[in-house]
Amino acid sequence: MSQLKFTETVLRDGHQSQIATRMTIDEIVPILPVLDEIGYHALEVWGGATFDVCLRYLNENPWERLRTIRKHIKNTQLQMLLRGQNLLGYKHYANDVVDRFIGKSVENGIDIIRVFDALNDLRNIERSVQATKRESAHSQCAIAYTTSPVHTIDYYCDISQRMEEMGADSICIKDMAGILIPETASELIQRLKESVNIPLELHGHSTSGICEMTYMKAAVAGIDILDTALSPFSGGTAQPATESQYNILSTYRDTVPLNVDKLEEAAKYFKSVKDTHISCGNFNPRVMMTEPKILSYQVPGGMLSNLLSQLKDQGMDDRFEEVLEEIPKVRKDLGYPPLVTPLSQMVGTQAVFNIITGERYKLFPKEIRAYCKGLYGMPPAPIDKEIQNKAIGEETFIHCCPADLLPDAYEEAALEIKDLSEEEEMVLAYLLFPEYARAYLEGGVAANEPINLEIVVG
Repeated sequence: MSQLKFTETVLRDGHQSQIATRMTIDEIVPILPVLDEIGYHALEVWGGATFDVCLRYLNENPWERLRTIRKHIKNTQLQMLLRGQNLLGYKHYANDVVDRFIGKSVENGIDIIRVFDALNDLRNIERSVQATKRESAHSQCAIAYTTSPVHTIDYYCDISQRMEEMGADSICIKDMAGILIPETASELIQRLKESVNIPLELHGHSTSGICEMTYMKAAVAGIDILDTALSPFSGGTAQPATESQYNILSTYRDTVPLNVDKLEEAAKYFKSVKDTHISCGNFNPRVMMTEPKILSYQVPGGMLSNLLSQLKDQGMDDRFEEVLEEIPKVRKDLGYPPLVTPLSQMVGTQAVFNIITGERYKLFPKEIRAYCKGLYGMPPAPIDKEIQNKAIGEETFIHCCPADLLPDAYEEAALEIKDLSEEEEMVLAYLLFPEYARAYLEGGVAANEPINLEIVVG
């Protein structure tokens, strides 16, 4: 059994989960030399929601943030999270955009690209894997973990084998809702170890109250790497605490040594950062609430607050429990999609529509219609035919990879934005987030909006 390693998430998922990704580069830079000396396997620093929040709220260039971090981190690998063909946005992008984005991510400092698809449709990550390998970076393929009649351990072993054949250098079990129970984790990891010959990593969330127990079982079962967050940004909708996990798991497993003094120094620093964000209202205490209902409803923590916000806007927050009960039914009707961005938002919105209209599937969000047409990829199980027909009428379901239908897009975008920037990185920013990128390039934050405390899951 190899030594257990740790990936630190405080610079990405830790603050994304707890303060809606509002940590600034000025808050990050002073502690980077300390983080670099701790002995982590990797620092997760980019991807997820970091890109659009930099442009939209922080008036920062996300590419410059990455370059700055890379300049200060000399000894530790830098990792990012990528949504496959969705990149860091919420729709599919053309293959030329995927190739260029990954090329620039590596050029600007990324060593490890963790790529996943919300449906576990491997066609939607294949291009990203190819591009990552071409750039000589580490390609980590992530399984979007969920449970359903079709999401069995055999299913995950099959996907993992196909990921390895595709070129994955490692595999991550991405438990975005915190629903992987300890005994299942033990069995899953043991079976995956028999199925593939590459390292396994586990990424969990503490929202349901069981993640720490799951991590212990995973460590004993032979997981190679665990994702943790320094204590000020741990727990709740984030990951278990790095210091606690290292202390406890070191008694069960041989671990790669971490510098405990540096861990304490970094934790002390981030406590002051957290206090600043509490004072200015960026921290919503709800993100620290344990939500056991997630185990039955499979609703990620960030999705819960988003649903409640939608219902309050309609003056119907008293129907929250009805919506929670509707979500598993919608998920079953739609072929059991994992509840991760963007599917979590889509399924949740459909459940809200079903409840507030008083008639199931009277209204469909346009994204659900696209999903029912196959434009997000292949559902894990067949969509209910009656509902599918109601959503798309006589239109046909597409069976090719959705990105195959998209023409190249980079050159056209470069022409559209050339009056503001000809830098390839900013053309890519414009392709993903046109409104926010243009506003940033014109010299201001994209929108003078109040802080949005919705947590983007993933």
